[in-house]
Amino acid sequence: MPNNVLSVDDQKKQAARFAVNDLVEKGILRSGMRIGLGTGSTAMPAVHRIAELIGEGTLSGLLAVPTSFQTTIACEELGIPVYSLNSREIGGNLDLAIDGADEVDPDNNLIKGGGAALLLEKIVAYNSARFVIVADESKSVDGLGTKFPLPVEVVPEARVSVTAHLSRLGATAAIRYAVKKAGPVITDNGNIILDCLWAPGTSCDPRALEEAINGIAGVVENGFFTKIRPAVYIAHADGSVEQR
Repeated sequence: MPNNVLSVDDQKKQAARFAVNDLVEKGILRSGMRIGLGTGSTAMPAVHRIAELIGEGTLSGLLAVPTSFQTTIACEELGIPVYSLNSREIGGNLDLAIDGADEVDPDNNLIKGGGAALLLEKIVAYNSARFVIVADESKSVDGLGTKFPLPVEVVPEARVSVTAHLSRLGATAAIRYAVKKAGPVITDNGNIILDCLWAPGTSCDPRALEEAINGIAGVVENGFFTKIRPAVYIAHADGSVEQR
């Protein structure tokens, strides 16, 4: 790989660090704020950069609401104070949420949930005054749902019925199986994940599908994020960062 070409991992770090620095410079991320911190391989560098800024004294008094066990543990290890969205100090609302995404379309609609934390990620995002996404260039797509599967969190007893409903919506659904555990992935909430794909070339309307899928009995949440328009930072292999 040429020296001037960033790997995907380096793109993730570049996007996260650039975004956090930019948010601080613009006064969007400030001391004393209530912030949601996302899950996954791009969100983690953002968490680490925030911890560095706290250590330097640039930021202080942050109240962080993590979206998964993974992020909670990282915050605890890095010394970032952790709260629940229900905490009195948070009051159910956040000033800012920073997270990664699995796919981003030209309208900044998203698929999230590759780490199976979509339920809390959506609760945090949809209760934040501002929502920021950091991503590498591979996450930018023309349309959602035909390359990276849409995760749907489902009550285990509803697996077969929900699969049938998803099929009628044009999706092929498959249980997500664990890598280092026998059996399906179990979410932080004790449910399973159905990963759904639409056929290549299919015109997928994420806004309509977000509503339709959540209307299926037994569905807890799905990974389409269309009801809040995020600011998006996408790092490219040449080191540049695109801001949408």
